Amino acid sequence: VQLQASGGGLVQPGGSLRLSCAASAFTLDYYAIGWFRQAPGKEREWVSCIGSSDGSIYYADSVKGRFTISRDNAKNTVYLQMNSLKPEDTAVYYCAADRRCQSDPSYWGQGTLVTVSS
Repeated sequence: VQLQASGGGLVQPGGSLRLSCAASAFTLDYYAIGWFRQAPGKEREWVSCIGSSDGSIYYADSVKGRFTISRDNAKNTVYLQMNSLKPEDTAVYYCAADRRCQSDPSYWGQGTLVTVSS
């Protein structure tokens, strides 16, 4: 199971970014995909998750209403649309997969850095 996160970058406060999590060597729609982030000097934080079979969606309170998770099974990719970004959203973002949404998934991709700064 290999995951590749991409789409990070530098954005001003209030701006938007869309992260992508692409899978290789497996069919992503059989898995729940979660997004996590880790800011410098802080512990890893769960951000959002989209379930596999029923497509259930969950968000951390800190991002609810600003972030949207979605999946495109035809492209074998899960997205995290991030709007109204704040400096406190600055972190390395990771996607991870498992059979269901959980706090410590089995399969992880490498991170992509998001920096929100003016």
